[in-house]
Amino acid sequence: MSSQLSHIRFSNIEGDDDIYQVLALQQSNLATNVTTETAASQGFVTVQHDFALLKQMNEAIPQVIAKDGDRLAGYALVMPPSFQDLVPVLKPMFLLFDNLDFGGKKVFEYQYYVMGQICVAEGYRGCGIFDGLYHQHRALFSDKFDFVVTEIATRNTRSIRAHQRVGFQSIYTFQDETDHWDIVVWNWE
Repeated sequence: MSSQLSHIRFSNIEGDDDIYQVLALQQSNLATNVTTETAASQGFVTVQHDFALLKQMNEAIPQVIAKDGDRLAGYALVMPPSFQDLVPVLKPMFLLFDNLDFGGKKVFEYQYYVMGQICVAEGYRGCGIFDGLYHQHRALFSDKFDFVVTEIATRNTRSIRAHQRVGFQSIYTFQDETDHWDIVVWNWE
C-alpha cells in the first residue's frame, strides 16, 4: 500500500455513525445529485440505500470502509444475492446474473456476491483508496466467494477504468430503460 494511504484505515462499518457517513457520502454522489460534468469526470453512484437496509446488510456481511481518522474516505458495499428482494431496483440485475454464463457455468452456480456500490469521497480520489477498498474485499472474502460481480453504467467511464485496473473483466453488456450497462467480474478462483 502506498505511503499516501498510510493514514487511511481500511475496516468494516463499526457502528451507526459509520452508516450515517456512508449514507451522506452516497447522497452527495448520487447521479441525480451531481452535475453532468461531475458525473463524467468523477463518476457517480446509482442506488440509494436507507439506514435500516445498510444496517441489515452490515449484519449479514461486514461492509468495507476506508477512514481517515473519524472521517469516511470511501466505502465498498457487499450485496449478497439473498438481499435481491430488499432492493427492488436491483432485482432485474440479479435475475440477469442468474442467466449469465461465466467460466462454463451459470453465475448462480458459483459462490459470489455483488459489489453493492463503491464510492470514494472527493479529496481522496486518485490516491489509491478505490484499489485499497477492493484489496480489503479480496482479503476478507476470497476464501468464501469465487468472485465479485457488478454492473457499471458505461457512461461512468471513471468507474469502468478503475474496475479494469483492479482486475475486473467484462462478461456482458446490455441496454435497459435507464442506461447502457457493463457487467464485470473480478475472478478469485
